[in-house]
Amino acid sequence: MPTPQTKKKLNEAVRRLPHTPGVYLMKDRVGTVLYVGKAKDLKKRVSTYFQPSRKRQIAQPKVTAMIDLVHEVETIDVRTETEALLLEGRLIKEYKPKYNTDFTDNKQFLLVRVDIGAELPRFRLARNRKDDGARYFGPFVHAALLRKTLAQMRIKYGILLGDAHPVRLPDGRWLRYDDARSEIYHATEPVTPEQYRVFVDEACAFLEGKSREWLARLREKMAAAAEAREYEKAAELRDQVKAMEATLEPARRFTRTTLPLPNAPQEAMVSLQKSLALPTLPRHMECFDISHISGSFVVASMAYFAEGRPDRAQNRRYQIKSFVGNDDFRAMEEVVGRRYLRLKNEGRPMPDLVVIDGGQGQVHAAMKAFLFHGLEMPPLIGLAKKEETVIFSDGRDPLNLPHHDTGLRLLQRLRDEAHRLANGYNAQLRSRRIRETVLDEFEGLGPVRRKALLEHFGSLERLRKAGVDDLQQVEGIGPKLAVALHAFLRREPSPAPTQKGNLSAPLRLR
Repeated sequence: MPTPQTKKKLNEAVRRLPHTPGVYLMKDRVGTVLYVGKAKDLKKRVSTYFQPSRKRQIAQPKVTAMIDLVHEVETIDVRTETEALLLEGRLIKEYKPKYNTDFTDNKQFLLVRVDIGAELPRFRLARNRKDDGARYFGPFVHAALLRKTLAQMRIKYGILLGDAHPVRLPDGRWLRYDDARSEIYHATEPVTPEQYRVFVDEACAFLEGKSREWLARLREKMAAAAEAREYEKAAELRDQVKAMEATLEPARRFTRTTLPLPNAPQEAMVSLQKSLALPTLPRHMECFDISHISGSFVVASMAYFAEGRPDRAQNRRYQIKSFVGNDDFRAMEEVVGRRYLRLKNEGRPMPDLVVIDGGQGQVHAAMKAFLFHGLEMPPLIGLAKKEETVIFSDGRDPLNLPHHDTGLRLLQRLRDEAHRLANGYNAQLRSRRIRETVLDEFEGLGPVRRKALLEHFGSLERLRKAGVDDLQQVEGIGPKLAVALHAFLRREPSPAPTQKGNLSAPLRLR
């Protein structure tokens, strides 16, 4: 049982935890690891263990018993939830904690194995990486999404998976399938080994995250479908994009030598100040990112770090107001100007460092904002995505920091937070547009009742499944309107009013 002093120390440590993804290790008084867990938000997750809970004592006596033994909690920051899951599994296998029940067997996350030495390499799932001359991709945390992605890749790139049995033709070409699958997978034409090798190279580049054209085209189709009010198609494309993004989310492979060190924000800030020749320690940093799909749903984000850690209460999201279309530079100039003009008007200090997600063009756009509004510009840099190159606003040569540099890792975490925020906001607006276009078709609803319906049921899917009686539970939805709306959502004709001035017009999808 921890002493009062130990409990006080633990509570103070928990209060200092960051709101970031990570892994936590519960240790006893001699340093033995009792439990390893992952968290989307370290502070929220770990704090739940130290809050009195009668319900937990009854439902989870094992957890209650473990907490009585905890004398120390060690945490490790990571960049994403995927990395947290990977690191959690590795640490559980290493320490074999008494209170962990998952990951204690030899089951590994899935890999994709490509037998590149074969005449027609095939893409197979594997659990272990072997020194057999094959190429391995992964590990991939989301097994079901990985399988869906490979199924899509088979059609898109023309590759063969493990269940394929190609047939060699007399002229040296190969028929990838000799059954109905050739039609299903659009693989009716024979291919030479050289032609097939091109398919393999393209698919491998996609798995490595080097080729994003396919995802970009899917996003464009999704935006076009939403604009055309083809909401079912848009939702289907949205789910497909989400599956691929989750599958291909970059994650580091953690080994004994590359295990991230426990939190050291002070060290990272000192390193960054030295590397960038900053006049002061970058205690307050802000990073901007732009997100859109071919000029649609253009949004921006600003992520805020204080003392080397995220302060999400200070994060900001922006919709672009000054123009419509695809212009990253103009969007960056607008949001940077809006942010720092507001700070000036409110008498608030500038950050110690401004980071722009992008290269020279984005940096110049941000600089234009300061010049246009007559603002004094704080230290400002860009972080170019491809090689993680630092772009200076004062004309210095671009800088490439070592991959293990703690200052670079701090910049990456800041940039990733801005990226997460912008992409999340973009996805939120797209989903909202898909939901709204459905109810826009039904002219018996105004904006107030549309909002009430979505808030009551929580999602379009639940609204579709609602019965007439369920719909009447929403304020403003009477019996006749409920019958008409129910028929509309089920795509059935209804005699109820759907158009102003026409009480007998049948409901139809446009």
